Amino acid sequence: MRSVRGMRIASIFAVGGLALTAAACGEAPKDDNNAGSGAKKFSACMVTDVGGIDDKSFNASAWKGLQEAKAANDNIDIKYVASKAEADYEPNLTQFVNQKCDFILAVGGLMSNATSKIAKANPNQEFGIVDANPGDANVYPMQFDTAQAAFQAGYLAAGMTKSGKVATYGAVPIPPVTIFMDGFVDGVAHYNKTKGKNVQALGWNKETQKGSFSNAFDKQDEGKKVSDALVAQGADIIMPVAGGSGLGTTAAAKASGGKYSTIWVDVDGCESTPDCSAIITTVVKNIPDAVKEAVVKAAAGDKLPANPGFVGTLANNGVSIAPYHDFDSKVPAELKAEVDKIKADIAAGTITVTSKAQPTK
Repeated sequence: MRSVRGMRIASIFAVGGLALTAAACGEAPKDDNNAGSGAKKFSACMVTDVGGIDDKSFNASAWKGLQEAKAANDNIDIKYVASKAEADYEPNLTQFVNQKCDFILAVGGLMSNATSKIAKANPNQEFGIVDANPGDANVYPMQFDTAQAAFQAGYLAAGMTKSGKVATYGAVPIPPVTIFMDGFVDGVAHYNKTKGKNVQALGWNKETQKGSFSNAFDKQDEGKKVSDALVAQGADIIMPVAGGSGLGTTAAAKASGGKYSTIWVDVDGCESTPDCSAIITTVVKNIPDAVKEAVVKAAAGDKLPANPGFVGTLANNGVSIAPYHDFDSKVPAELKAEVDKIKADIAAGTITVTSKAQPTK
């Protein structure tokens, strides 16, 4: 069995590959280097999803990973281009191919089809992708079983609610989104079963795979509309799985003066958003470490197989829940211990977390 470090390295390598391909459609790539020497540097190029580089979520996490790779190896140059619409994916990726990027990273499940198409057209180009596995030999997939950590978050929310109602909503119904929602509602159900309670989980029905969506990763007003409706139904803890759209929810929760609070996703919301006082915890994807190690490994000349790629879990620290920050004194010690035990039980296989959206291993 590979070591945790080895697994992380594998995942990052994949991501780095993708970054190379990414290029701008109608926008110049943003460089993050001042290459002055004549030596050829290893170029890692990233194409963002429409949420952009400052989404406080998965795009920002992937860019952080590239920055950390560059910091670890000054022979690595990095750049990114932001997609303004889904129609930009293919031209952006193609631009980076034409620029002869060594490693092209695509970020987000919505980019899977475009990445697969460009990868097939350029079989000698190395790509990486976050949150998808298109199944191409030259695309290294990096996926995360966030249902496991979201299960912890659902249990935590059920233990913290005062209204007896908690909620989640997504941006769009794609696997990297619904996997969080599946885990969250199952965590609530596990709390109810364990405690003999009846906390309701609004916004998502795991059986029908139907629920509430903002229909965008980049529109805070739409995120706020969805969470306002859930609050009106009585929810006092909400987990948006909607990238930048979720910032509409965290900002409104902060402004509510404690009427309701939130759980963030992807990257610790207390480190990435101004709304820490309204964020109980975050369901974290360790995208930065995965991207960093993948790019560093790729720059060293190592090649990783495209399948099965990397799957982050609680056991290998690919997913986790963040510290409680401002809520640390508000979460009862007993509940903290129970949430910690759930992590150990999931990692050991004592508790099995399932989702139709789980990545294959």
